[in-house]
Amino acid sequence: MDGVGRRLAELTGAEWGIVTAGCAAALTHCTAACIAGTNPERMQRLPNLEGLKNEVVIPAYSRNVYDHAIRMPGVTIVTVREASQLESAFSERTAMAYILGGPGDEGPLGTRAVSEAAKRHNVPVVVDAAAEILTIPNVHLQRGAAAVAYSGGKCIRGPQAAGLLLGEKNLLQAAWANSAPHHAFGRSLKVGKEEIMGMLAAVEMWVKRDHKAEWAQWESWLAAIADSVKRIEGVTTRVSQPREGLSNRSPSLAIQWDGARLGITGQELSKLLRDTEPRIVPASASGSRPGNMASAISIVPYMLIPGDEKAIGERLYAVLSSPPKFENPAPPPAGEPASVAGQWEVRLEYDRGSAKHTMILEQQGARLVGTHRGEFYAGDLSGTVAANTVRFQSSHQAEGNRLSYGFTGTVDGDKMAGAVNLGEYGEARWTAERHQYRGGGRQAG
Repeated sequence: MDGVGRRLAELTGAEWGIVTAGCAAALTHCTAACIAGTNPERMQRLPNLEGLKNEVVIPAYSRNVYDHAIRMPGVTIVTVREASQLESAFSERTAMAYILGGPGDEGPLGTRAVSEAAKRHNVPVVVDAAAEILTIPNVHLQRGAAAVAYSGGKCIRGPQAAGLLLGEKNLLQAAWANSAPHHAFGRSLKVGKEEIMGMLAAVEMWVKRDHKAEWAQWESWLAAIADSVKRIEGVTTRVSQPREGLSNRSPSLAIQWDGARLGITGQELSKLLRDTEPRIVPASASGSRPGNMASAISIVPYMLIPGDEKAIGERLYAVLSSPPKFENPAPPPAGEPASVAGQWEVRLEYDRGSAKHTMILEQQGARLVGTHRGEFYAGDLSGTVAANTVRFQSSHQAEGNRLSYGFTGTVDGDKMAGAVNLGEYGEARWTAERHQYRGGGRQAG
């Protein structure tokens, strides 16, 4: 790692570099380094932060699902929503500040502004540039950040299980001391020799690669795919160039058609491509039956290899020109909507574990609105009632993430039951019972 760090510094112009087990691991190691430094006693106490610096300053726009990697050592997040709050957000408890690279990092709470405030308090700033291209000299370090973290397997196209941390030598060597092979908090986030050398090779190639020629090659691949699908009457295509920003920079191909005319929607095509061979994952898809038949998918080329464009073009042509038969979803059941207004005590049964939630439902005919409160988070809900069938969804802000719930079920008087879609976390079963006031038995509303 010492030799790789020296070579990364030569290649990137940063003081030092280390390879990590993904960008999230880089963020965790950097946080641990900002808390404990290379003090063995402090390193062994993590995640016990008693007596240690235990806060990380983050602008509100930078809160995201990946800041869990920063919270792992047990820090408290201080969220800054306005520039006027920035200076007072720092205190003797502040260990680090974090910025998510993107549209906001040049604004009033961007990297330069946060770094200037952090410097006055001797606090390092780390920038999460996971999906960005690697800039040399590094734009984030030039704006005052002490370190910047990248994903290995995205724009730089190194090993999928690798990440890259660049910045001040003293801080990065402390981040490495807090990770494997040392016996510290980051031991479980071990990066192997294969990823270390593979990531170095990717950076070596990055500085040698002819990026303009590569871009032209990507555009030629998209043109080949477009030529293949445009043979189908009613299919149109458009190549878009990326807007401002450094993340996921590549041209993209939009393929559009009328789902009713071709007999397949964008969502149906996307699922079919993911579930069959050759497996193709579009960047996005739109169009669903029966109410939104205007359909599209998009293809981005920067993860493709030569020959993939031919396989994609042929597969898209085959499916769009002769799709399997898809049926419209069953219509909602007929009949008077069941009455579900009131307060409900809900039990969720996960694949492992259970939880008690509370819902307050307000009903106007077939329309539902209300509040869904979980064990720790809460949010608004909305949905419909058709006869004795209910469908509603809610979304809870949970730290930098957002948890989604999609409930479907049936009503039987003061009881309901069904399934809940948890998005990336799978499904659960749910049962609910309406709360009754003891005095008059009246429904809570």
